[in-house]
Amino acid sequence: MTEAFSNHRAELLPMARKKTIFYETIEYIGPRPQLQKRRNRLGGWVIVSIAVVMGFWFGRPLIPSLRATQQSASVEQVGEAVSHLEKSSLPGAQLAASALEYSKRDIAYDPSYYKIGFPMGDVADDKGMASDLVVRCFRGIGIDLQAQVHDDMKAHFKRYPQLWNAAGPDTHIDHRRVANLQRFFERNGESLKPSRHAMDYAPGDIVVWSLASAEKHIGIVVPGPEGSTHQPWVVHHLDDKVRWENVLFDFRIEGHYRYHGNKAE
Repeated sequence: MTEAFSNHRAELLPMARKKTIFYETIEYIGPRPQLQKRRNRLGGWVIVSIAVVMGFWFGRPLIPSLRATQQSASVEQVGEAVSHLEKSSLPGAQLAASALEYSKRDIAYDPSYYKIGFPMGDVADDKGMASDLVVRCFRGIGIDLQAQVHDDMKAHFKRYPQLWNAAGPDTHIDHRRVANLQRFFERNGESLKPSRHAMDYAPGDIVVWSLASAEKHIGIVVPGPEGSTHQPWVVHHLDDKVRWENVLFDFRIEGHYRYHGNKAE
């Protein structure tokens, strides 16, 4: 019996081997299993950070417009501030009062080149830009920057920015360019170190900013309205209208000047 069992087992063993070989040759024909990739969280944060920085950088020119409804002042407040300045003995008080009065005017922004008279020449009363605001406010206290800038450029033309391929001074436009006004104040006024400290600014100071677009902008420092008189606000003309608002530090300050020059005769 033992021999028979052995013979029977011997017959079964090859069958068992064949069965094992059969199952070992079965292949998986579905999609190849993929290892789950680890999510790169750092890359996502980098993209978000870049988007935030770009949004802030390119949106900076809109800041004054967005804040105007909350930080602009009313016509009534203009009158109150002017009244206080007229009683002040500060050197720049008259210019600041002139700027506040100008802020009530309805002026359409227009940087176009116009042929104008000389001296005391000007574009149409309802047109202008940032530099025109400064020129008109100085004229309000008897100083004609058109004539004074021209006289200085005529004597020292090469010391002024050579940005417009001009062969010499042009009384129609020289005083309407912020870069020329900045150089004039550097040469003839008091140049102060730009800072972000409110205490360093006084009514009547001239400020030149560098905008996000790399363009220069200019305005006049004035007191804030009632309740904010300790804060240095500005009167400037950046977009659709002249504004009196709390935006002195919204842009990079490139120049800070005081000028109480000779009055035009």
